[in-house]
Amino acid sequence: MATYKKKYKPEGKKEQQNVDNMESTTAEVFNTLDETASKSEQWIEKNSKPLFYSLVAVVVIFLAYLGYNKYIVEPNELEASNELAFPRKYFDEAATAGSGIDSLLNLGLEGVDGKYGFLDIAQKYSGTDAGNLANYYAGVSYLQMKNYEKAIEYLNKFDSDDALLGPVSLGAIGDAFADIDQLEDALDYYEKAANKKENAFTTPLYLYKAGQTAMQLKKFDKAESLFTKIKENYPNSDQGRDVEKFIYAAKYAGK
Repeated sequence: MATYKKKYKPEGKKEQQNVDNMESTTAEVFNTLDETASKSEQWIEKNSKPLFYSLVAVVVIFLAYLGYNKYIVEPNELEASNELAFPRKYFDEAATAGSGIDSLLNLGLEGVDGKYGFLDIAQKYSGTDAGNLANYYAGVSYLQMKNYEKAIEYLNKFDSDDALLGPVSLGAIGDAFADIDQLEDALDYYEKAANKKENAFTTPLYLYKAGQTAMQLKKFDKAESLFTKIKENYPNSDQGRDVEKFIYAAKYAGK
């Protein structure tokens, strides 16, 4: 059986006024929404062409980026990598040669027979991984040739987050400064090398070098702290096996 629903009728003027207010507010909200939607439609209609062109521009930039990487960056990287193989041959030969090391290193740096050396590759292919690596090889080559200014220059151009190359390049700068008796700079770079990428090989090595340099600078408290880090964190490393005597030397040298 159907139930009859009586239409609600407000009782009294006050209640009628509240109902009227609610209806008025609701109407205002819908009017506002209609106006906002209308303005949005008008804005979109008015700016449809600029919006379209902006979208096209974004797509073009994205495609250009992909094209640049595929047709310029990647081939450039491959070409630079292939070029790097030639001077590396002389660099590797110098590492095992009993004599004539400087001449081999020079061939690696300057190139020969129309082939690029590390210096050419670093300049021509700057911005590529191979160009970056060429700076490292050039810096180490100059360091072995005792051209410390050039060694520091090229090693400072090299940047790597590799677990070994990153610390070793900084440590090599420290070695260059140590060889020209700029011990404060050497200490700074040895500490940077030790902290660059912590591992059981390079970290204790450069903590040790930093400690020895601090001893030369008579910074005995710092030296003790550096040697103690080796004892606590890398006791099984080559440097950790006899680090106790250096800790005692630093401790009693300051008294």
